[in-house]
Parts: sequence; C-alpha cells; structure tokens
Amino acid sequence: MKSTSDRLAPRGRRRGRAAVAALPAALLATPSAALLATLWAALSAALPAALSALLSATLPAMLCGALWAASAAGQERRIPLEQLKSGITFAPSAVQTLQADDFANPGMLWVEQGEKLWREAAGTAAVSCATCHDDAARSMRGVAARYPRYASGMNGLVDLAGQINACRSTRQGAAPLALESEPLLALTAYIGYQSRGLPIHVSIDGPARPFFEAGRALYDRRMGQMNLACTHCHEQNWGRRLLAETISQGQPNAYPIYRLDWQTMGSLQRRLRSCLFGVRAEMWPYGAQEMLDLELYLAWRAEGLPIETPGVRK
Repeated sequence: MKSTSDRLAPRGRRRGRAAVAALPAALLATPSAALLATLWAALSAALPAALSALLSATLPAMLCGALWAASAAGQERRIPLEQLKSGITFAPSAVQTLQADDFANPGMLWVEQGEKLWREAAGTAAVSCATCHDDAARSMRGVAARYPRYASGMNGLVDLAGQINACRSTRQGAAPLALESEPLLALTAYIGYQSRGLPIHVSIDGPARPFFEAGRALYDRRMGQMNLACTHCHEQNWGRRLLAETISQGQPNAYPIYRLDWQTMGSLQRRLRSCLFGVRAEMWPYGAQEMLDLELYLAWRAEGLPIETPGVRK
C-alpha cells in the first residue's frame, strides 16, 4: 500500500509544474530562470494546495520586481551618460583636425572603395548591395548605430561586418569576405559613414540579454600577465596620462578607424586584440564570440555618442 506522502507526491509535482507555467515570460527569460523555476516548483509541490494557490497569485510578481530591480542595478552606468566622451576628445589636436577634414582623413579612401563595392555585382546571383538597398545614404542611414544586434535568422549576435557577410552568402551567393580584409573594412566603413552624427543605440533586451551579460563580465574580468581588466583603464583611470598617451574611455563610436601607428584601417576587433596583447593575454581570434559579446557591451556603454566613422586615432 502506498503511503500518504507517495499518494500526494504526483499531485505536488503537478502543482509545481503549474506554478512554473504561471511565472511571467519576462521572468523566465532572465539568466537565473532555470534555478528560480526549479526552486519555485519544489516550493509549490511541498506546500498545501491552498497555500500554494495563494503564493501562485502573489509570489511571481514579487520575484519579477526583485529581479528587475537587480537587473537595473546591474545596468547602472559607471560613467554617466552626460560624461561620455569620444576617443577623439583625448587625441592630439593634429589628429582631431585630420579626422574632421574629409579631404585629409585617410579613412575616406576606404569609404570611397566601399561605395564602389556597394554597386558592384557579386556571387552567383550577380546582384549588388545597391540592387536590394538602392541608395545607401537613405537605406543605411542609422543602421551602423544599431549594431551589434541579435539576429533571429542566425540565432545569435552579429556585428555589422557579420551582417555584410551574411548578406553576401544568402542574397548574393558569394563567399564571405575575410575578416579584417580590405574589402570588408571598406564596406563596413561606407555603411558606417552613412550614420555619421547619429547616436549609438543598441538593444540589450530579450534574446540579446545573455550576450550583453557575457560582454559585461568580460569587461570586468582580469586577464593576462598584467592581471588587468578593461574597466581598470577605461573607467577608473580615463583622462589620466600613461606615458605619452591620455587614457580614453574606450568608446567604439568611430570604427572602423584609421590608426596612424597601423598605417591602415582597422576594426574594433583589431583594437580589442591590441588591448589583449598589451595586457599579455591570449588573443581571441577575429569573429570569436567573446569579441561580439564585448562589442555589444561597449556599444551599450557608448549610448548616445554620435557615430564618427571613419575615425582617426594616433
């Protein structure tokens, strides 16, 4: 004969599953959803039916409030929006002048090359970017300010360079351009140029949330033989001198940029690899998930800063 506890167990498990089903979708989308759902199910299964029903009506809202408050605290900006400064602010006056003059800015050579590639047919479909998107000055206005973003069709995070390659593969029937290659930098610079002056605004909600949280964790993680994190330079010491340089806030609003010490154009990922090299850390490969996650967090940090592509730095 089954004991009373054995007879009640299936009923308790059913209550537990029902309780989890009653939790709001927004709550289940949080990083701690699996743990919370398990605990809530166990609690509901163990309680008498009347008390379980009462808690089912009130506790989910309380949990949501607590989690959303914790989430808001986690998103607190260490540099207030009104104190955000583009990297060009910390550059020497000669570099600032170079960036501001489109006739002298060397990055404009890549923009011009990108314009040619925009109109050039490619792949088995023999179509160009302009075939679908027509005039980039109109169709691409504001696009660069929204990347990186979560792409449902690709089931993951994608930056602007990744989106260009996705279009080549799916729309043009062309091979993806090599990351950090001249053609990809040119197209990225050309599309970014169309958003010049517009504020950065990326989405970190919904499916983008886990990538944002991963990027924030990377930003705060000590790395390399120097045992330093991004935050140590670009949040705790920005504006101070480091040898001949002034430490910037590490904002991403001008990429791809022309760096005088590179003597060429480079992406944000190239700059991140330079930082990893500087702290004597293992360098992530181009296109690594860590790169994309960190790009998203950096874009969120730069909320409201205007796009400056193509930027110039020392």
